[in-house]
Amino acid sequence: MTHWFHRNPLKATAPVSFNFYGVATTPAATKVCNDLRLSRTRLLELFTDSSCNPEMMKNAADLYFSLLQGFILSLDDSSQECKLRYIQNFKWTDTLQGQVPSAQQDAVFELVSMGFNVALWYTKYASRLAGKEDITEDEAKDVHRSLKIAAGIFKHLKESHIPKLITPVEKGRDLEARLLDSYIIQCQAEAQEVTIARAIELKHNPGLIAALAYETANFYQKADQTLSSLDPTYAGKWRKYLNLKSCFYMAYAYCYHGQTLLASDKCGEAIRSLQESEKFFAKAEALCKEYGETKGPGTTAKPSGHLFFRKLGSLIKNTLEKCQRENGFIYFQKVPAEAPQLELKANYGLVEPVPFEFPALNTHWTPETVAAFDLTKRPKDDAAKPKPDEEVKPLKEPDIKPQKDSGCQIS
Repeated sequence: MTHWFHRNPLKATAPVSFNFYGVATTPAATKVCNDLRLSRTRLLELFTDSSCNPEMMKNAADLYFSLLQGFILSLDDSSQECKLRYIQNFKWTDTLQGQVPSAQQDAVFELVSMGFNVALWYTKYASRLAGKEDITEDEAKDVHRSLKIAAGIFKHLKESHIPKLITPVEKGRDLEARLLDSYIIQCQAEAQEVTIARAIELKHNPGLIAALAYETANFYQKADQTLSSLDPTYAGKWRKYLNLKSCFYMAYAYCYHGQTLLASDKCGEAIRSLQESEKFFAKAEALCKEYGETKGPGTTAKPSGHLFFRKLGSLIKNTLEKCQRENGFIYFQKVPAEAPQLELKANYGLVEPVPFEFPALNTHWTPETVAAFDLTKRPKDDAAKPKPDEEVKPLKEPDIKPQKDSGCQIS
């Protein structure tokens, strides 16, 4: 079953040479710096390489993070921080707020920013795979797993590393709790979409499908509410997507709840449930058009071209017609004025983030290697430091298209 997911752009970053001439006083120290530069460059290249798979990404990310930890972790297990933590300046842009970067002279800032991009890459890999017309069962599992991994990375950054930053996170920036929470919840909701598609394909109990759809709609609503206090200039398009998906899955929930009611000979209530499903589907259709017309960061897509969207409209129509026919011939039940209250709880299929930890310190880091960095040899002139308001070139992504031709509707 094909899916469509909104994606914000990757973070971009200024090149980092890790050239500490005079400071790195031994060949071992120089080699670690060289390895850092090469592994960082390689990881950045993979972000925009459409042939990259999760194994390649994990290997490249683990190598860089294991080396970068040498600038953060103390080798003697003391509470004292590593002397190299503030040796290098790093600059990163924001997924929502354009190409003016934030800059911090802090290796933890680099760790969480690069980690954030790795998580985003997993969501983009899942999106590309899920958008295929003939997705296999194994590919669907890859989509599901990648979204859970991404959620786990975002969660780990938020709970364990971002609090360690010396400079407070600016409001509305990627590393702020509101945005991280929205990314985590969105990943969970999208992974549950894959579960729902699988349950429908295998013709599972309509009650289970309705409950999963209801939980998923609530996830999307929660993610949207988390972003409600952000500037709509930046978050407006993203919020339209979350709203759209919430309405879409409420339509699914009422549709399958109607099937459950019909199976229990509650045909009048089933008709009312299907009518409510039609209302939410119409809302989703309107929001889809608004999404296409809203300017802002993110992918450009036409959901009307996706089978998963098209099939729901037909399913609601056909199920409602069936209920109305059977009520006219068999049940003769009154259709309630109020829609049934959905108090559905899914006992299976709910998604939790996959726990994530950064890799252990690279073996090239030894007490001797750290001691070989002589910070007294650092140049005293800081004029060469990057300017914080200087633009950083955006990454050329294969799945970020121009803003035009973004109109969409559900048919």
